[in-house]
Amino acid sequence: MERRNWSLEALNELIRADSLDSFERADALVRWYNDYLGERSIEDFDLELEDLKKLEELFFKSIKFLREHKEVTREELKKTQQLKKFFNH
Repeated sequence: MERRNWSLEALNELIRADSLDSFERADALVRWYNDYLGERSIEDFDLELEDLKKLEELFFKSIKFLREHKEVTREELKKTQQLKKFFNH
């Protein structure tokens, strides 16, 4: 039962993280990974098929979001560095 409760907690935390704004969402997803998959395996989840499908959907949606967020953040950093370079000359 403990494993099932842990799995449901993980699913609920991923659902909550999915509802946050961009930077908060990225931070929450990193924390989620560290808390639920950092030292465990995806095979440790004990969920009903419907919940497992929801976890899968959110998991891959989160990966896609993090890739896009990384690119946006990289572009913003690049612009900031250009502005800094401009003002230092």
